[in-house]
Amino acid sequence: MNIQAINAAIISGNFNTEQLSTVIDAVKFARAKLNDETKRSLTIGDNVNFNSSKLGRNVTGVVTKIAIKYVTVRTVNGLWKVPANMLTKIEEREYA
Repeated sequence: MNIQAINAAIISGNFNTEQLSTVIDAVKFARAKLNDETKRSLTIGDNVNFNSSKLGRNVTGVVTKIAIKYVTVRTVNGLWKVPANMLTKIEEREYA
């Protein structure tokens, strides 16, 4: 079953409450797994990029701390606590 079929089934109401709860739990688990994988791939000093809804643009910075829930990123606008799954590691030195 592809994602469009799953979305259509959810929207059309083909799932009961227990089945929807199972889908929600699976999504939460998948997000946590992605977050952990991203955190494991980062080290202090890595250059990262993230999309800021506060500024309405992409922000680039350097990882200064990796905590359980958030990664602290130093940017020209100060320190940001960002969920790891919002970060993209960049290889080239775009941040001074």
